This record gives sequence, C-alpha cells and structure tokens, in this order.
Amino acid sequence: MSDIMTSETEMEPGLPHGKGRSLWADARRRFLRNKAAVASLVVLALVLVFACLGQLLTPWSNEEIDWNLLGMIPQEGGPSLVNRHYFGVDETGRDLYARVVQGTRISLAVGIVGALISVVVGTAYGAVAGYVGGKTDNAMMRFVDLMMSIPYMFVLILLLVIFSRSIVMLFVGIGLISWLDMARIARGQTLSIKNTEYVEAAQAIGVSTPTIIRRHVIPNLLGVVIVYATLLVPQMIIFESFISFLGLGVQEPSTSWGALINQGAANLRNGTPWMLGFPLAFFVVTLFAMFFLGDGLRDALDPKDR
Repeated sequence: MSDIMTSETEMEPGLPHGKGRSLWADARRRFLRNKAAVASLVVLALVLVFACLGQLLTPWSNEEIDWNLLGMIPQEGGPSLVNRHYFGVDETGRDLYARVVQGTRISLAVGIVGALISVVVGTAYGAVAGYVGGKTDNAMMRFVDLMMSIPYMFVLILLLVIFSRSIVMLFVGIGLISWLDMARIARGQTLSIKNTEYVEAAQAIGVSTPTIIRRHVIPNLLGVVIVYATLLVPQMIIFESFISFLGLGVQEPSTSWGALINQGAANLRNGTPWMLGFPLAFFVVTLFAMFFLGDGLRDALDPKDR
C-alpha cells in the first residue's frame, strides 16, 4: 500500500530486474524533455531573481525623483546608462526600473499568495467533501455553488471600495473566492481516490477518517494541485493587474504591473513609450511562461500519457 502515487512503475532498460521508475521520476523525465516548459521555468527563475535582487543594480529608489530630468521629459527621460535610468523615468521623474522591480514583487506576491490560499483551502475543503460524501458533501458543495454564483470581480471591487484600497484587502478579497474552483477539482478527484484498494485497506484496519484524508487522499491530489496552481498564479496576476488598472488596487507610492501599465497607457501620447513597454513586457513574458509551465506539468503528470 502506498501513500503517494508511486505504485505504478514502468520498466526501463538499464535498471535492475524487477525495479521500475516511480511516477514522479517519470514525470520529471517527461518534463525535462519539454523544451518550452523548461525554458519557461528558466524565465520565471530570472523574473524571480529580478524581483528579489534587481534593486541592487540601481542607485535610485522607486520613490526618488530625478529633479534634473523632471522638466526634460520626454526628450531626456528615456532609457539611459549614463544616468543609470535603465528603463527611463516616468512622468514625475521617478526611476522606472526601480518601480518595475517593486511592481514585479507585488504582482508576483499577489499571484503566489492567491494560489497558495486556493490550494490549501480548496484542496482540504474538496478532499473532506468528496471523502465524507452524503449530506455533508451535498451541503458543502451547495455552499461552493452559492459562492460561485456571486460575480467574483464585483465582490473584489466592492471590498476595495467599502474598506480600503490596500494590498492586505486585495489579499483578503482574492482569498475569499479563489479557492472555489480548486475545491470542486479536489472533490472530483477524491471521489475516485476513495474507492482505491489502499484506501479501502486503511478503512478495513480502522484508520481514522482525518488520517486517511491526510495520508492517502491529499498526497494523491498533488499532481492535479500542482498543475492547477501553475495556471492559477497568472490568473491571480491578471485579476490584480485589472484592479490596479482601474485604480482600485495598489496605491501610491507602491505600484504593480497593472498600475504601471495604466500609467504608461495614459502617457503614451506624450512620447514616453518606455513607460508602457517595459512593465507590459514583464507582464506578458511572465504570463506566457506560467502558461507554458502549466502545460508542461500537465503533460508530465498525466497518467494517460505514460
């Protein structure tokens, strides 16, 4: 009996007789053969390094104004290595490179935190509903259906308008709704897992329900959860960017990709294309990398392709 998905193996030339390769080892091999997914993983690693260490490459902070360029935009406000404004400056003379670094941190934080909330809450909720079944399952899933009937963006905008336009409230709004889809997915997978032989064996020897869910059900959901999480992060980033684009998200002096894109679009006619180009490039590249990574993980973990 196995706790995780390592019961199925395949024979491989060069391995000792009787030994195979676990599902996770096979998935790793399949993932590494996917060049687009591996390249996306490298790109995401570089974006993460840029967010963590990018500020060390510039003497300017995200709030500091270069008074020498304030009256010379757009003529002298473009990208330059001389004054170390690598991405140029914005309409108020602030270094755009430093602001893109901060925007990358906040946007990635929103995406990762939103995905973690969805994975932790949604997986636990769906696993309990699917395994317990009966009236408990029916009541829990009807609650999910009720919550999903409420427009997500409307709830998020309403929370930000009524309470405060802060990063904390943005996390709260995303956390309230983002786990619903994950709960439905986890519940559906649990319905098939709870009828497997090792779960029935655990039931027969008297293992408690919480222990079965923790040791047998949830570990076998990891493949689906990992794939869904990689697709959920860009979704959370898009939500945050849309809210910030409307002016309801991150507030000055902080910024995010959505806020930077909004400012760049507003100043595009003033001859400052760099204000839109750089944050938009980071936004698009990161989203495509996330999607390619999710596709690669889905193909690597799909048992039908083994």
